[in-house]
Amino acid sequence: MQLAMVSSLQPWVLLLIFPLLSLVLSPAALAAVFNDNFVAVGGTDSNHLVDQGTAVRLVLDKSSGAGFSSKEAYGSGFFHMRIKTPPGYSAGVVTAFYLTTEPEQGDHDEVDLEFLGNVDGKPVILQTNIFLNGKGDREQRYELWFDAGADFHDYKILWNPYQLVVFVDDTPIRVLKNLAPSQFPVRPFKIRASIWDGSDWATDNGKYRVDYNRAPFITVLQDFDVDGCPATGGAPCGSPSLSWNTIQSLTPAQWEAYKDAKSKHMTYDYCTNKDRACAQLPGECNNN
Repeated sequence: MQLAMVSSLQPWVLLLIFPLLSLVLSPAALAAVFNDNFVAVGGTDSNHLVDQGTAVRLVLDKSSGAGFSSKEAYGSGFFHMRIKTPPGYSAGVVTAFYLTTEPEQGDHDEVDLEFLGNVDGKPVILQTNIFLNGKGDREQRYELWFDAGADFHDYKILWNPYQLVVFVDDTPIRVLKNLAPSQFPVRPFKIRASIWDGSDWATDNGKYRVDYNRAPFITVLQDFDVDGCPATGGAPCGSPSLSWNTIQSLTPAQWEAYKDAKSKHMTYDYCTNKDRACAQLPGECNNN
């Protein structure tokens, strides 16, 4: 807007314009950049993790994959990422967005979203898994109902004292209620993402492996602001004053969307797998 135009406006109009301009130009209104909340932990040669400020490219080629982690660990939150997986043929390639306690092995807790690449003409499979005290084998798999490599989609994990819910574009696809001790994660999580070679298992149990003649495989991630409670200094991360802690259950509409997604798109559920090697299903299969 030219200064001459501004000076010709009535004073009451200026009182409306300048507060709006201050909101638009305020640094607080700008989207978070990668370095605000995250740090590279793999592919740190800048060729495999390409920091573009408000977006990051994770690159897999024959020499390396890449990954990053949040700087903070969180005691509760509504964690999200906008993700576009490698387009086209991506068999054997795994893109992961997940929460994990530290150290990230042994007796740890983890919540995984793993995007399993596929051959041309077949959808990416989203596998979710939950580790409790180092024990996983809680896989659920969905055939995504859109082309995950064609555009960005929203993936979210709600984790509070009452429930853990995984969302795809605001559709719940996994729900774990906090109903019994040892069947729900309670330790602080860091947020992580990575791209890596899962040839041995990711696509049709390893039938199709990563074809490095088609490399590089690139996943792009956006949205680096974090809606979470940092688990430092004794912060009350279960406080009802935190917006995500007020969400104690799904709404009726969300329950319907959840049931619809399961009936149409779920291809595997550990709770209904009668061929599991262990005779007894984890307790949450009954409680949830």
